[in-house]
Amino acid sequence: MQARTLQVYVFLRVLRMVGYFTLAIAALALLVDFTELSNRTGSLPDYTALRALGISAMRVPFILQVALPFVMLFATIATLIALNRKYELVVARAAGMSAWQFLTPTWAAALIIGLAGTLILNPLAANGFSLAQAIEGSWRGSGTSGLFETREPWLRQGREGGGAFIITAKTVAGQQVSLYEATFLEIGADQRVLARHDADRARLEEGRWVLEAVTTSVARRRPVRTDQMIVPTRLDQEAIRQALVPPEMVPIYSLGRQIEAARSFGVPAAPFSMQYHSLIALPALMVAMTMIAATVSLRFVRFGQSARLIVAGVAAGFLLYVVTALAKSFGGAGAMPPVVAAWLPVVGGILFGIGYLLNHEDG
Repeated sequence: MQARTLQVYVFLRVLRMVGYFTLAIAALALLVDFTELSNRTGSLPDYTALRALGISAMRVPFILQVALPFVMLFATIATLIALNRKYELVVARAAGMSAWQFLTPTWAAALIIGLAGTLILNPLAANGFSLAQAIEGSWRGSGTSGLFETREPWLRQGREGGGAFIITAKTVAGQQVSLYEATFLEIGADQRVLARHDADRARLEEGRWVLEAVTTSVARRRPVRTDQMIVPTRLDQEAIRQALVPPEMVPIYSLGRQIEAARSFGVPAAPFSMQYHSLIALPALMVAMTMIAATVSLRFVRFGQSARLIVAGVAAGFLLYVVTALAKSFGGAGAMPPVVAAWLPVVGGILFGIGYLLNHEDG
């Protein structure tokens, strides 16, 4: 009964510490993103500080999703060190509890937070980031500022009568497949550029692109401005999402459809499959982070919690994160199976933590 009470106490302490770190990182992310967004868009007609703050708030879940493993690492280290300094873990050991017993609540908290990150935070992050991109893109389309990144072509579609359209844009709204500050280069059957169509916005509808506020430029002619232009397309909406939308902007509930669509169109599905398995493995990654935190936080305070040991634990967690990111890059490129790339670093981190604890606690 006493052991159960202590485990609930440790569980609640971990959750509270995770909440503190999450709020701190969210506030910092909001401030940094708001400052950067204001610098980029402050001269546009639609800009207001309140609107910019709202866009930055939409992006915060996306940043938190990336930082979640480090939140778990720092929160576990801080909780265990605080318990150690107050001799609470010493009393637990004296009462006959093993390290495995009072670490169990930290693993339970990591699993719950990881599941919340996969099932709740990820859809919020993907949809929020997509909406923020759409709003910022509409601002860009209504202004004349040239403060943004260079355009890069990433989509080619056929043209009636031969030839093709090369489509580029500065901003993509992933869920609606809307392009902002888009350019459609019209190429003839002889591979010569026939015209260039610059649109403030291009939205995909059934069987066509609808371009709004279009400026058409043809060699040796004056540019012509029109309110709307229609470009027929045979591309399916899912196929266009494959080409335009990064996997990180697709909620986990839609990734299965994206993977099936990619396979049906004969295009590589590895990036979306890698993102799916990474999200499935997130709870286990959180447990691995708590294992690494335990390796540097369980020493009795009498022997000192040296800054060097804590820094080593943070470095070990960062190394695990880097290895995970590298494996994700290999899996997304198709160099290794996505399921292996997602789970191999996580399993390695858990086994490292188990081995260390077995050696120092039970060895």
